[in-house]
Amino acid sequence: MKKIEAIIRKSKFDDVKEALHNIEVNFFSYWDVTGVGNEKEGHVYRGISYSTTDIQRRYLTIVVSDDFLEKTVNAILAAAYSGNVGDGKIFVSEVLEAYRIRTKEDGLAGIN
Repeated sequence: MKKIEAIIRKSKFDDVKEALHNIEVNFFSYWDVTGVGNEKEGHVYRGISYSTTDIQRRYLTIVVSDDFLEKTVNAILAAAYSGNVGDGKIFVSEVLEAYRIRTKEDGLAGIN
């Protein structure tokens, strides 16, 4: 099993959620987060300068089977992409075990 953590633009969340549902990833957790990015300069829009040092993002956590990893990452990459600085990051790590508390199922049965 793999844990996918994705930090994406809040404006792209609905697109990512739909893309995940389309590949039958129907359970994940998310939080609104603020982070500091690599870009040091602000943006100017209609003559008003906006600071980009504190960036509003959405943080998603998804646990999938190994065979769903590539499909899930590709769905996030496609849906979250804008081509601009600040599109986000995806991190993948191993999950050693998972348990469903209600039924006490473990392994893949615990996440499906």
